[in-house]
Amino acid sequence: MFAAGPPASILLYVLAPEKMTGWPDLPRPEERPFIAEKYRDLPALGRLTGRGGTANLEVVLKVAPDLIIDFGSVGDTYASLADNVQAQIRIPYVLIDGRLDATPKALRLLGEILDVGERAERQAAYVEATFAEIDAVLAAVPADKRPLVYLARGPDGLETGVVGSINTEIIERAGGRNVMQAAGQRGLVRASMEQVIAADPDIIITWDRNYFGKVFDDPLWSGIRAVRDKRVYLAPTAPFGWIDRPPSLNRVIGLRWLAGLFYPDRLKQGLRETARSFYRLFYHVEPSDADLDTLIAWSRGLAPAASQPRR
Repeated sequence: MFAAGPPASILLYVLAPEKMTGWPDLPRPEERPFIAEKYRDLPALGRLTGRGGTANLEVVLKVAPDLIIDFGSVGDTYASLADNVQAQIRIPYVLIDGRLDATPKALRLLGEILDVGERAERQAAYVEATFAEIDAVLAAVPADKRPLVYLARGPDGLETGVVGSINTEIIERAGGRNVMQAAGQRGLVRASMEQVIAADPDIIITWDRNYFGKVFDDPLWSGIRAVRDKRVYLAPTAPFGWIDRPPSLNRVIGLRWLAGLFYPDRLKQGLRETARSFYRLFYHVEPSDADLDTLIAWSRGLAPAASQPRR
């Protein structure tokens, strides 16, 4: 099976790693401990979709997969790409809806296609239980009482996603109010510092360590409520981002983490055991205590020298 891009490669790895032909990009050194050993060294084949597409159809033909899988937007652009690729190389191409709320359906669909329905059902049930647990909490929290949240991407923290973006829907699904509402804009946008100051979020989420490492000392950010209250959190990124980067099945663990950050008194969670069980079921690994310490340190906004990524 050939994954058309990073979101599809995660879906395929989660559901049927034994059917993978390769990764879009090689796992980085700090990601390898969280990927099952037999799949860490699969070749890098590039990507057909997404930013910086590097694969070409000759690569796909050389690999000769039984199926090409894409996971994400099912809009006209991606549907047209799927049709064109399939017509050119005569390899079946399946495009699966990558919206967060559609995750259980996506798992069951691909599980049926790949004949791994039992594994797909266990994973889909986990996702549905996560949704139900969070929904039970949110039912008791009025919309205007939910925290204002800003997603800070990039080293300056000024790339973000607008309400409804696939990059920020996890924030909204976990019960946060995305402060970035830009009329007429979709997806990722550049915010101005003035917009962030005016929005004054209660919580800032980032996965960029450069931004996280300087935000508390940056006078431009010092007046923002989240910074003053030390509520800027660094999302784990190994083996895949907990928030997006890419937006795929990896967001399910991020959803549980975010809901716990937003509602710590209502949603009790032992993050170590939550991560251990998720990584076992979805990533096919049993993280060591040291690896879990690293993940949890990052997720609490702490990055002591002993917990830095292995190079």
